[in-house]
Amino acid sequence: MVRKIVLGLVAVFVLIQLVPYGRNHANPPVTREPQWNSVETRATFERACGDCHSHATTWPWYSHVAPVSWLVQHDVDEARANFNVSTVVSHDEGHESAEEVLEGKMPPRIYLVAHPEARLSDAEKKAFAIGLDATFGRDRARGEESEGELGEKSGYLD
Repeated sequence: MVRKIVLGLVAVFVLIQLVPYGRNHANPPVTREPQWNSVETRATFERACGDCHSHATTWPWYSHVAPVSWLVQHDVDEARANFNVSTVVSHDEGHESAEEVLEGKMPPRIYLVAHPEARLSDAEKKAFAIGLDATFGRDRARGEESEGELGEKSGYLD
């Protein structure tokens, strides 16, 4: 009986590999590279966010095996649709992303399980949020260097 259950599960696992979703991991071309406010902001982005929020995704081995590949593909597609630094990013998107980092919503917990290096300390979150806001902030659109909306005036540096 146990043998039949195991064989059935193996058969289902093999069959779901035939589902085409989540296996084409070609990264689209980068159409824009942000002018990062600092080397640290860029490095933190690449470490904690770049796999999902850019066209420079590194696809680990498990992203090619269903059903995990389905989840990974869905998460990357959704992340790129919401905030993608490889395309044009609005000032509001940058500010909203900074707030999500501060609130602990990004990087998501499920990502941190497989990528512990993406975990940010409270100090890193604050510095990164300020960097994101400065990189994509409203003042930068006018060609002025800025701390952004989350800078010293906001109290996030306390």
